[in-house]
Amino acid sequence: MEWWVYPVAILGGFAAGFVNTLAGNGSAITLTILMEFMGLAPNVANGSNRVGILSQSIISTWIFNKEGKIEWKANLPALLSIFLGAMVGLYIAFHIKNEDFRMVYGFMMIIMLFVVLVHPKKWIHPPQDGKRPPLWLFCLGFFLMGIYGGFIQMGMGIMFLAFVVLVGKFDLVKANALKIVSVGSYTGIVLLLFAWKGWVDWYAGGLIAIGQVTGAFFCSKFAATHPLANVVAHRVLVTVVIFAIIKVFIFPLF
Repeated sequence: MEWWVYPVAILGGFAAGFVNTLAGNGSAITLTILMEFMGLAPNVANGSNRVGILSQSIISTWIFNKEGKIEWKANLPALLSIFLGAMVGLYIAFHIKNEDFRMVYGFMMIIMLFVVLVHPKKWIHPPQDGKRPPLWLFCLGFFLMGIYGGFIQMGMGIMFLAFVVLVGKFDLVKANALKIVSVGSYTGIVLLLFAWKGWVDWYAGGLIAIGQVTGAFFCSKFAATHPLANVVAHRVLVTVVIFAIIKVFIFPLF
C-alpha cells in the first residue's frame, strides 16, 4: 500500500464518522476508500467497513447516553426488531452480490432527497404533540431497515432518520442517537460473522476506524449539546443525499 493511502484512510474515516453521526451514508466514503484505494473486493470491503461502524457506534452511544439523549426502555422493542432484521439482511449479504443493488440504492436516494427537502421545518422543529405510530408499525419499519443495514449498510442512516423523524415524530438529535444505538446493536454480530467468512481485512478496517472514532467523538459532543444541532444535521443530511445521487449516477464507484 502506498504511503499516501494511510492519511486518506484516516481522514476519510474522520469524515465518515462525522457524517454518520449527524446524518448517515458515511459508508459511501469508507467503501470507496476500501475498494478504490485499498483494493479490497466488494464483499471484503463490506465486511471491513463494519470495524469502523462498530467503533464509532460505541463512542457515540457513550456520549449520547451521557447527555441523556437515549431512552433505552422505550426504544427496546425497536432495537430488538432492527436486530432481527439485520440477521435476515446478513443472510442476503452472504448470497447476493452487493453491486447488483447499486441502481436501486441510487433511486432510493432520489426519493430521500425529495423527502428531506419537503417541509424542512418538520425535520428541524418536529411537532411535540405529534401522534406516534402504533408499536407494531414502528417495529415493522425497524425490522425492514435492519434487513437493509445487515445487507449493505450504505444509506441506511438516511432512511432511518426519514422514518424516525417523519413517522416516529422524534426530534433529529434523538433520532440520530437512536440510529447510532440501533446500528451498534447488530453491527458486532454482523462483523463477527463476516470475519468468520473471511471477509474482514482488520488492518484496512482498523485504519479507517481510527478516523471514524475521532470524527464520531467530536460530532457526538456537538450534536448532543449544541442548540443548533437540528439545523446543522438537516443541512448535512441534504448535502449527503445530493452527493450520494451524484456518486451513483455520475461517478458510479460502488
